Amino acid sequence: MNLLRLLLSMWVLTTCLFPLIVDARPRKILSTVPVHVLIAEEEPISQFPVEKAESPGMSNVKVVHHQDLNKRILIALIIASSLLGGILLFLSCFWIYRRKKLKNSNGKSRKRMEAAKGLSLSPIMVKFNSLRMGNKKGSVAIFDYQLLEGATNKFSESNVVDEGDSGHVYKACFDEKFLAVVKKLDCVGSDAERKVDNEVNWLINIQHQNIIKLLGYCIHGKTRLLVYEMMHNGSLNTQLHGPACGSALTWHLRLKIAVDVARGLEYLHEHCNPPVVHRDVKSSSILLDSNFSAKLSNFGLAVTSGIETKHNIELSGTQGYVAPEYILDGKLTDKSDVYAFGVVLLELLMGRKPFNNEAPAESQSMVTWAMPQLTDRSRLPNIVDPVIKDTMDLKHLYQVAAVAVLCVQPEPSYRPLITDVLHSLIPLVPIELGGSLRVTEPASSACPKPSY
Repeated sequence: MNLLRLLLSMWVLTTCLFPLIVDARPRKILSTVPVHVLIAEEEPISQFPVEKAESPGMSNVKVVHHQDLNKRILIALIIASSLLGGILLFLSCFWIYRRKKLKNSNGKSRKRMEAAKGLSLSPIMVKFNSLRMGNKKGSVAIFDYQLLEGATNKFSESNVVDEGDSGHVYKACFDEKFLAVVKKLDCVGSDAERKVDNEVNWLINIQHQNIIKLLGYCIHGKTRLLVYEMMHNGSLNTQLHGPACGSALTWHLRLKIAVDVARGLEYLHEHCNPPVVHRDVKSSSILLDSNFSAKLSNFGLAVTSGIETKHNIELSGTQGYVAPEYILDGKLTDKSDVYAFGVVLLELLMGRKPFNNEAPAESQSMVTWAMPQLTDRSRLPNIVDPVIKDTMDLKHLYQVAAVAVLCVQPEPSYRPLITDVLHSLIPLVPIELGGSLRVTEPASSACPKPSY
């Protein structure tokens, strides 16, 4: 663009000075001609006086050729103007072409970004502001409360898709192409606010296929609203213990969910720097999309690994999922997540809640009640969820039970790493569902339609 301006300025300057250059009389241009040639001419070439040379020999005269000079200058200026005009025309066409090409490429890039995110950048999305969280790597959108209220039909009960420990989860329909879920939290006290802030800070920096994607949040008085990607099948807790009582979850789908959760935890434990302890792994923290792929959510209690005493962090968690060493000594490591994962695995296997206050004292804790039967192959099939009973290979059942038993060992050092757990379960999941098992019947037929 700067070159174009420079050439344009040169062309204008040349055009303005052209008449002045043509009319101006240049300095004398002299040529030497013999005297006898000058005398032979009928008319003098120049009106200027003839000067004789000082040399005593042949006399020379100095002649100025004005007409030839003017013609040459005119031709040179015409050629220069033509060249400048051609260059300007070429650069103008090239600049217009580049603008059009850049505009088209930007449009294509925008479409690719929308497709990658799975979102449609409709006029509604223009309202979202981008918020940079200090020195954090990612960014998150701030939603208007009125926008969320309209998308959830004023948070009507008909839009409730799940009920968690910390609040209700609503289906939000912004337009035909943009669906999401909104978790509404009534934060009372600074502790609740810290959990929300903690979850936002973690999720804008964690990107993994088995960890929920945070689209944004909203602060409205004491209410905090978190907006996540759409998860059509709600939480694992709702699927197992809700009205459907696990009927939509086949044996292979349950193992697929376990593998997905293990992959998410492996990312937190092995690939994050520093390693992250989720600290709140439970069935209500596991969300399921339309294909029953599982994603970890609820990062309000997540911390970096290495916190081991009660003085460093307040004890918290959900009854039935909390590791014994954390309750007794305040020790918190990645093995605490492994224990909670083992409890979830038992939930998938038996269809029971981890803790039941209404049951007799000896059977209130699922782990305490099930442990003797999990290690007895003759009794194990009797405690399996009736929905999936007799639908699996017994060898696979025994292997899953053995993995669960190792995960819920009271002593943390006896528990396996989540990576070892993952490698033990992948061979039991069909290839069609993300594992390595080859089955004669297509496992894809086991995928029911979304529950909502």
